[in-house]
Amino acid sequence: MPHTYEFPRPALTVDIVVFALDEQDLQVMLIERDLEPFEGQWALPGGFVRVEETLDEAARRELQEETGLKEIFLEQLYTFGAVDRDPRERVVTVAYYALVNLEGHDVRASTDARNAAWFSVNDLPDLAFDHQTILAAAHDRLRSKVRYQPIGFELLPEKFTLRQLQHLYEVILDRELDKRNFRKKVLGMEIVKATNEIEKDVAHRAARLYRFDKRKYDRLTKRGFNFEI
Repeated sequence: MPHTYEFPRPALTVDIVVFALDEQDLQVMLIERDLEPFEGQWALPGGFVRVEETLDEAARRELQEETGLKEIFLEQLYTFGAVDRDPRERVVTVAYYALVNLEGHDVRASTDARNAAWFSVNDLPDLAFDHQTILAAAHDRLRSKVRYQPIGFELLPEKFTLRQLQHLYEVILDRELDKRNFRKKVLGMEIVKATNEIEKDVAHRAARLYRFDKRKYDRLTKRGFNFEI
């Protein structure tokens, strides 16, 4: 027979901070809510966890339902449980952050979102619930983790230039990096491999394309290799 709990249970949701990179800035995906509360206001994609699914399954489902994004890097961030964070009822949310390369991913709004769009992290609208706090925590996590794990490659196309790679770190870390020292350090780690291809259809001088060698990185990590930028 079903078990009866003595205490009322809070509702459980997931919220996802999706980061992407363009030529100017770090971008974050927001959805325009189509339902109350906060109808018409911008928010992070997310929703309630179903009884039969895990947290990761709920996060991936909500992300696909509200933005069309799937099969991208996704990692649990933190749990937010302020008593008054949701005006409907007592709601605890498990936040995630995701990283996506803008090329090859179509974004579309659906379910309870009337719109989905990319915003610069430096020019955000007012956000529903406590999503500004969640986004700030995700941004801090990204700035920290990108320095000691190669998660930044998730924001780049499969083949990229060293200029694009340096731009990624400069945008996320919010500081300029010395071009010569950066390239020497990155290539010295031997996890970024040159291809036989160069950029196409660019106004400037075409640069060589590189790729991240994940197998080499995994082998080196087992031997005690430390990634550090």
